[in-house]
Amino acid sequence: MSTPTPHIPVLIDEVIDALHPTPGERHVDATFGAGGYTRAILARGAEVVAFDRDPDAIAAGQDMVAASDGRLTLVEAPFSALESELDARGLAPVDGVVMDIGVSSMQLDQAERGFSFQGDGPLDMRMSQSGESAADFLNSADESDIADVLYLYGEEPRSRRVARAIVSARPLTRTSELATVVRKALGHKPHDKKDPATRTFQAVRIHINRELGELADGLAAAERVLKPGGRLAVVTFHSLEDRLVKHFLRERSGAMPSGSRHLPPQAAQAEATFETIGRAVRPSDAELARNPRARSATLRVARRTASAAWVAGEL
Repeated sequence: MSTPTPHIPVLIDEVIDALHPTPGERHVDATFGAGGYTRAILARGAEVVAFDRDPDAIAAGQDMVAASDGRLTLVEAPFSALESELDARGLAPVDGVVMDIGVSSMQLDQAERGFSFQGDGPLDMRMSQSGESAADFLNSADESDIADVLYLYGEEPRSRRVARAIVSARPLTRTSELATVVRKALGHKPHDKKDPATRTFQAVRIHINRELGELADGLAAAERVLKPGGRLAVVTFHSLEDRLVKHFLRERSGAMPSGSRHLPPQAAQAEATFETIGRAVRPSDAELARNPRARSATLRVARRTASAAWVAGEL
């Protein structure tokens, strides 16, 4: 087992300032992980309903539940299901929702989970530890499908070359094997600033865990469970996630363009369900010094209006 890096919640001060939890409020930590945001919200006197689809995270959080005096509920489910899970427990609506998108530090640090090429492990990458693994996908998918995943989710410009190399090297069972195949296909020099395998690992992980679909569903669910005046705080770590969040908030706040002489006017939209708060927030130099993994983080914050949530046909 690899030695874990101490978990440091990203942009924790900024997130808590945005949520401004107070005693008597109920907040959702949509991505519990090691419980950093949850712990900070509980310290402010609020109640927390925390979600994680990783059974290891749920098991590790039981001590926190026991020490919470009944103010923490842990739910083993993806955050796309937060509306139905809250409704089933009679815990909706809520005062705040925080989402920390992507793979957690604990998952990255455990080589046996297969998320990283920093340590050799089985080619797994499943956050829920169930369903199709990375090895299952890479060893059975058509070359064109693999290339599409690498291009769409990893923004890999030479996706076809990498996909061809993966298919030629099958079967692949270890993270080190996949990293070696990608490096050989793209050319890897020791002095390169970024390992060429990074984009492929990101793409396969996003595909296996349906991360962008989960994010889209989770944002819509948050819209439905937040009270008027409730706060939404979303931390993302790469451009695909941030673009999705930015587009959602621009659309839901009524900030999308209304058409021009080059583009026809858009259809009438539903009333704005969010108002954005401030600009996107990036980590300070001080935070980057103590937590290098925060370097690509972006925080976006919005407040729920009193307007009815948009229906599916308006998405």
